[in-house]
Amino acid sequence: MPSTSIRSRTRAALAALPLAAQAQPAEQPRRGGTLHAVVQPEPSVLTTAFNNSFPIGVVSTNIYDGLLSFDERQQPRPALATKWGTSADGKTITFHLRPGVKWHDGQPFTSADVKFSALEIWKKTHPRGRNTFAAVDDVLTPDPLTAVFKLKHPSLVIFSSLNANEGQILPRHLYEGQDVQTNPANNKPVGTGPFRFKEWRKGQYIELERNPDYWDAGKPYLDRLIFRVIPDAASRAAALETGDVQYAPFDPVPLADVERLRDNPTLAISTDGYAWQSAYVFIEFNLRNPILKDLRVRQAIAHAIDRQKLVDVVWYGLGKPATGPTPSTLTRFYTRDGVPQYAFDPAQAERLLDQAGYPRKAGGVRFALNQEYQNFNETFKNNAEFIRQDLKRIGIDVTVNNRDIAGHLKRVYTDYDFDLNSGRWVPTLDPEVGGFRHYWSKSQAQGVPWTNASGYANPAMDQLIESIRVEPDAARRTQLFHQFQRLAQTDLPVLPLFEQQNFTVYSKRLHGLSRAPDAALASLKNAWLSD
Repeated sequence: MPSTSIRSRTRAALAALPLAAQAQPAEQPRRGGTLHAVVQPEPSVLTTAFNNSFPIGVVSTNIYDGLLSFDERQQPRPALATKWGTSADGKTITFHLRPGVKWHDGQPFTSADVKFSALEIWKKTHPRGRNTFAAVDDVLTPDPLTAVFKLKHPSLVIFSSLNANEGQILPRHLYEGQDVQTNPANNKPVGTGPFRFKEWRKGQYIELERNPDYWDAGKPYLDRLIFRVIPDAASRAAALETGDVQYAPFDPVPLADVERLRDNPTLAISTDGYAWQSAYVFIEFNLRNPILKDLRVRQAIAHAIDRQKLVDVVWYGLGKPATGPTPSTLTRFYTRDGVPQYAFDPAQAERLLDQAGYPRKAGGVRFALNQEYQNFNETFKNNAEFIRQDLKRIGIDVTVNNRDIAGHLKRVYTDYDFDLNSGRWVPTLDPEVGGFRHYWSKSQAQGVPWTNASGYANPAMDQLIESIRVEPDAARRTQLFHQFQRLAQTDLPVLPLFEQQNFTVYSKRLHGLSRAPDAALASLKNAWLSD
């Protein structure tokens, strides 16, 4: 385990990271060149249509566009839509589309692509979109450059989800009438974005090339993007230090290496670009297991985990203990008033397990559980091991299963063959987008990643969530969000452990990185390399 002094220095170093993004010289962008980036773990597909794992977004947002983008103030900006308007009753949104846009195969982009993406992709297969866009009843296409969203009810959440990661527009002519999840275009994507797909050598790299017909005149500046797959964390750090790689988002190196890399004169580190996600780390309980179906057992597990120590030891202080499923960074929606808390208290955990009828047996073990975890990097493995050790102290024997992402997704979301599932969750700027999937019974969708895998269903919770989704008054909606947090922590199908802070490592030769809230999951069309 790292020493307290190392953790303190790392926290201090990371506290100043956003300043690194401001230190870029005011030079004219230089055209040409190849940017070598890291994507880890390797994506399973190259569209977020049915899997919104962040490695997919890192690559695919360079290929696809959304109707909107975000500026640094978290306000929507034009992308494939040049302007838009909402009716007085909030039930009609009209998007005026950018003329002259072509798909990478030369076909014209039209409102028919928007209609298909909204009704057949976002509403049916996208893990978060199935909830976010549930209010969309139809999309009218009065002409090729107008898309009119007809809503069942006002929906304040929609505008937070129309960017290139969350609301990718897919080509109707390649997807219509085919199974979305097995479509060959998932691995050889055709988009409207600044870069075109060229090659994917599995286990090695994904290569994209400049789209010469991109609608944003003069963009992108780079000729190529090569996303390299480097499974070993030490090798990723070495590639950054030698200059072989110039861009690496989403915590690409061990946290213990951050201080050393920050002192490297050729590198910069930034925490910009992650606010849109407001991520937290969690444990999900499989309520199909009769042991975990007992609330007292879930409460005992909550009391048994020292979350502050988990943050300090495993995550080098990059986070703070969560109070519920809405991170404190989402100030419009957050509360802890009346939200049940489970302080670190192993003695109380032991009492709850005794009351639940699980006394210690021979060897001090009460029962055994299996833990699956999102194997994004070594830290998530260490996170799962920390949980295992804390639960061992109260007599729960946990086996940690080490799988790749594809194996993890199948085990948890298709087979439902797990007891504990630990990983990272992304509510986004509006937690209706990503915060309800763990808790709404209607978000259970076997085979669809990042949905309700626990089997949790409570009519009172469903009613709360459904009220939030249709509430047109922002103040009233916030109050309903507060009730949601209280009930979520009372029923405890999921234990939010701590709010996470991500970081990016990049070369000081790289300029033009965005500071928008979703920059880590947005295109690199403004990026360029100096000599």
